[in-house]
Formats: sequence, C-alpha cells, structure tokens
Amino acid sequence: MTELNGSPAGPEVLRALALTNYGHFTTMAIEDGRVRGLELHLERLDRDCRLLFDVPLDLGRVRTWARRAASAAGRCAVRITVFDPLLGLANISEDAVPQVLVTVRPTPATRAEPLRVRSAVHLRDLPEVKGVGLFGALRLRREARRSGYDDVLFTDGDSALLEGSTWNIGVVRDDRVVWPAGPALAGTARALLRRAGAGTAARLTLSELAGCDAVFVTNSTLGVHPVTRVDGLVFPAGHPTVASLADLYASLPAERL
Repeated sequence: MTELNGSPAGPEVLRALALTNYGHFTTMAIEDGRVRGLELHLERLDRDCRLLFDVPLDLGRVRTWARRAASAAGRCAVRITVFDPLLGLANISEDAVPQVLVTVRPTPATRAEPLRVRSAVHLRDLPEVKGVGLFGALRLRREARRSGYDDVLFTDGDSALLEGSTWNIGVVRDDRVVWPAGPALAGTARALLRRAGAGTAARLTLSELAGCDAVFVTNSTLGVHPVTRVDGLVFPAGHPTVASLADLYASLPAERL
C-alpha cells in the first residue's frame, strides 16, 4: 500500500520524490496495532519537519493515515515519509507544504541470521536526521554485500564507530553494554533501551573491538540482533548479555497507534 495524505499516491508525486529526493522519514514496526517507541517516532517526524521545512507537522493526521495503512496488514513495517512534491531544484528555497507518504511492507515472523558487517568511512549528511537521501549508505551496503558481508558499519576518519546503514551498534565489554559516542541517528530502539538503563555511551574504535565480548545492532524492526563478524573479527551469536538486552526490549510496552 502506498498512500499520500490518506489517498492513493499517483505517479507524479512519486516522480517528484524520486527526482528531488529531499525529505525525511521514520519506520515503525507494528504488531496488533501497537508500536514500541511511538512517541519517539512522532517526535522525530515533527523535529525533522521543522528542521528541513521550517514548519510543524500535524501528528494527529499522521497517526490516522498510518493507522489506516496498517489496519489491514497485520504484522508489518510502516514507513512515513515527509516531503513536498512541489519543491525541486529550481525552487527549493520556497515555503514548503509538506505531504505525508505512507508505505507498508510485511515483516517476517522469524528472526534473521546474525549479521556480518564490513566497516567503511562514512558520515551521513545531517546524521541526526533520518533523511531520504540514501545514496551513500546504499552504495556502501551494496559493496559490503558483494564482498560477502550482510551490511556496512560506518566509522569516522579516525576509525571511531558511528552507526550502520539502518541501525545503531552496541558492544558488550566486561559484561557491560556500551554505545558508541559520535554523530549518528538516535534510533528509537537504542533510545528506549537507554531509557530503561541499558548501557552508557563512550568513544569506541575498530581496534578496541578486539577487546569486546560481543557486538549487536538495534533498530525498530530487528529489535536487538547479534553481530558475529566485523571485518576480520569474530564474535559469538549467543552472548547472554545480548540475549538479556533482547528480552528487555521485547518486554517494553508498545503503544496503540
């Protein structure tokens, strides 16, 4: 399902998004009409709309359109994209009237295999914003997959860990959870876990991973998911601290959309 402001989206609208590619989004994992971190998703949408378009977003209407799209989908991921189809290269500075595109995809009931990731130096433009411009991340993900990995882990020029293509990363060191401190998107799953008291932030480099006991990723659809390889380093898939963190995330309450 693809709807713009609650109605079927025509090709001209999608063409504008594809050619201009200016906007932001969030993706919610929905099960039985409920979302973990709904408040955080909505805060992100409004904050990014004010930053990119200088106007607030009507979050009540956003919830209505997202609820309508998810109602017939069961277990699914709902992506909410905010953009203005009338803005383009020639008039990008004009006042904006942001529109809301809602798309739905099913999510599998079974968990994916642990991730094997390759590092690459990359800093997203405005890393605190979940922007629609995914060229850099997708190019590096493609290169990683064609080299035998599952995804890519971004680092800065000094090899400090930042984030993944669509996820946050964390490590277990001395039985304690540590999140990299650096410019990255504050994912809703990570934010919920940190609210629950899980882990502290610190600068982490690729070389320091050799002294870590386990590595994992978080996002709204995966929850907490193990990483078994980072470049040439191998980590366990079933570390008890990662398993406990996954159980903690699964126990967090979900809100009615």
